[in-house]
Amino acid sequence: MDEILKAIEEKDCKRVAGLLYRSIDELEDEELKGVLEKAEKLAKECNDLELYKIIVYYFHELLEIDKVAEFEALVDELDTFEAKFQLADLYYLIGDLEKSLAMYRGLLEEETEKGNKGNIAKIYYAMAMIHEELQEYEKAIELLEKAEEIYKELDEEEEFLRVRIHRAYVIFENGDPYLAKAMVAGVLPKILGKKELIVEAHLTFEEVFEEDENYDAALQECLYAMMNAKGTDYEEIAFGSLMDVFWQLFLDDDFETVYLNADMFASAFSELKDFFEAVKAIAMYKDGKMKEEEVSKYLEKVKDQRLIDLLELLGEAEL
Repeated sequence: MDEILKAIEEKDCKRVAGLLYRSIDELEDEELKGVLEKAEKLAKECNDLELYKIIVYYFHELLEIDKVAEFEALVDELDTFEAKFQLADLYYLIGDLEKSLAMYRGLLEEETEKGNKGNIAKIYYAMAMIHEELQEYEKAIELLEKAEEIYKELDEEEEFLRVRIHRAYVIFENGDPYLAKAMVAGVLPKILGKKELIVEAHLTFEEVFEEDENYDAALQECLYAMMNAKGTDYEEIAFGSLMDVFWQLFLDDDFETVYLNADMFASAFSELKDFFEAVKAIAMYKDGKMKEEEVSKYLEKVKDQRLIDLLELLGEAEL
């Protein structure tokens, strides 16, 4: 919590958003309420609508405190594309998909009249996310294609490639993993040096391999994603994807795949070596390859409470 408060004091809005995302589950309700109130004040002071939106979402989702009306009032006052876009996204985050779609449709009409192609592409992408959430994959693919076309026309290559990677993922969700893999593979030569896009590409491959129960390949993709996510906003997302794979393997009692691959992560991430060695130890214990007292020696080395909680989830270990 101290790190978040320091970032708020330094008025580093981007860092505050990232720290909230990483640490939100570690805070008790009263601590969380105090942090969010301070962060809300900062967001208003800095006119950072994206941060303010995230804070309103956390109030709503985690504390059941409704500040949506306050955000709506500010948007009405500002009456800008960015403000309305953030409100539509807030509706999406809190699960009011129809209201979100309706607002995006209104924005689409306004921006089409003005000829703001960049904004139109953003709206198409956002609407596609909603249709994807509703499992209306064909509609989502159609909207993503439209966004791609605009970004290509505007020569905004990075956004074009980002949308293309996500379209590949939706195509996979729609039942065509081979086309999805081919599309992502076609993007790879164009994203060298673009770490966030590389992470998105490898996480798409990871999902495809996991669905196919090719867990060795899925874990390899997690490794690539985590390596490229270092120092970016995607660090927690990549790590979370790895934990999802480990969790599925534990659920399937496939402990061998866990302990055979854990060393790969321990070698690549020295700062998490103790954690991955503990994951390996739990998997070996579950598979009858290690005694309980030996496992405890590895568990005791892990000091970070968040990582200890993850170990408890993975192995139901008595720490």
